[in-house]
Amino acid sequence: MPRERDPDEPKIYFLPNLMTALNLACGFFAVLMIFKGITEARLFEVQKMTGTAKLPPKEYYEISKIYYEYAILLIFGSCLFDLLDGRLARLGGQESPFGREFDSLADIISFGMAPAMLLSKAVLFPLGNIGWAIALIYLVCGAMRLARFNCLAAIPKKPNDSSDFRGLPIPMAAGFIASLTFLLIDLYQNDHELGPWKYILAGAMLGLSLLMISDVRYPSFKKVGFNTRGTFGAIVITLMLVFATVQFRYVMPVVLFSIFLLYGFIRPWISQRLRKGLEVEIEDDLAEPPPSRDTR
Repeated sequence: MPRERDPDEPKIYFLPNLMTALNLACGFFAVLMIFKGITEARLFEVQKMTGTAKLPPKEYYEISKIYYEYAILLIFGSCLFDLLDGRLARLGGQESPFGREFDSLADIISFGMAPAMLLSKAVLFPLGNIGWAIALIYLVCGAMRLARFNCLAAIPKKPNDSSDFRGLPIPMAAGFIASLTFLLIDLYQNDHELGPWKYILAGAMLGLSLLMISDVRYPSFKKVGFNTRGTFGAIVITLMLVFATVQFRYVMPVVLFSIFLLYGFIRPWISQRLRKGLEVEIEDDLAEPPPSRDTR
């Protein structure tokens, strides 16, 4: 005879939480790829010092670069699965406190730990303990960002409450860091000798850390889902962006993440009408209140 369900037991919906699990898996494998890249780079340094290097420097670089690129692509994969879990939960009316907490735990690995390790060990390594400290600040601010969102999401929503995000969403911070690192490693053909760029990256990571826990508002796009109506022009522009991103894979991710990052600063000066058009917010009297699934 089946056991009766405890009414206090949290609901675990399969499909949204599967997407969250895939997000976590991408973050886990990204960390492993970063370790592999670090191992290859340090192995060459040791062999160069002892005069036992068996391969030319370029080949060692190519090996470590491949691992770092895999890690960055896995972080991008986490962004995709993180986007899907909330959309699927809202589509099926399956938002739950369990999903919100599980999402946060996955995000701190995929968008907190993985980018922090990527920069501290692959790019900011020459800065020594300063690089470690900057990465730690980023990780702590990311965790605080998620904790603050969960606390706010647990508060009962009023009909007129905004669905905007307070502070930069952590997937966007991670995406910006990953895409900029992706571009610089390719341009410099090196994993940590980036000249003055390592200081710019360090400053960018500190800035992103503060922006995550700031009160700058960013659109959540929660009303944009599988049932959202689109125009022909919007579809064409989206296809062009996808094509450009594939063709210029080292440049376009930086451009797209930078536009979103800067949009939060110029948004207060944009008219309400233009803002609604840019954010594809469909005004509907029957629209559901802002859900509490997403934890960006």
